[in-house]
Amino acid sequence: MATVSGLFDNYDEALAAVSRLEAFGTDRSDISIVANNADDWYGRRPADVETDSKAGEGAASGAGLGAVVGGAGGLLAGLGLLAIPGIGPVVAAGWLVATGAGAVAGAAAGGAVGGLVGSMVSEGVPEDRANVYAEGVRRGGTLVSAKVPDDRIVEAQAALDDEVSVDLVERERAYRGEGWSRFDPDAPAYTTEEVTKERARYRI
Repeated sequence: MATVSGLFDNYDEALAAVSRLEAFGTDRSDISIVANNADDWYGRRPADVETDSKAGEGAASGAGLGAVVGGAGGLLAGLGLLAIPGIGPVVAAGWLVATGAGAVAGAAAGGAVGGLVGSMVSEGVPEDRANVYAEGVRRGGTLVSAKVPDDRIVEAQAALDDEVSVDLVERERAYRGEGWSRFDPDAPAYTTEEVTKERARYRI
């Protein structure tokens, strides 16, 4: 199995990518999502959205989240709230949270950098790319990762690399142009206002 990932500025676009992954047969247990929640969008979800207190217990308890779940079903039923060092509040679900619980909580992963970067590196994502993904989430983005068989890597990555996904090379260039070098878990999390401004910079 290999790990493929995509970064999205818009949460709804990330969910569309999840649907594409599922459409060609990726099991939802092999999909993970981590979304910035600095603006508390998840806390303000409509009251009529169904919640299931048991649907996400596997992933939630594995990540030390308890049974904080919600959403409309499927992967979304496993969404839980947590804080990641350097990123702040996120809404997350799936194996990246459950299997990398210690790293997501800030512990080191296999000698690599802790936090979200450590979780990704431990699952085979190159550290330089993991740093950009983590910084993208810090600035308001949503990360979608999936475990897929080696013979489906191209197909799965294509499902994540559509016209609305972040061009990681271009985004890294923009970050570095501002003096950024790597994700810093000790940096202050972005405020709601900073996240709103950052998202607006890349809005088409």
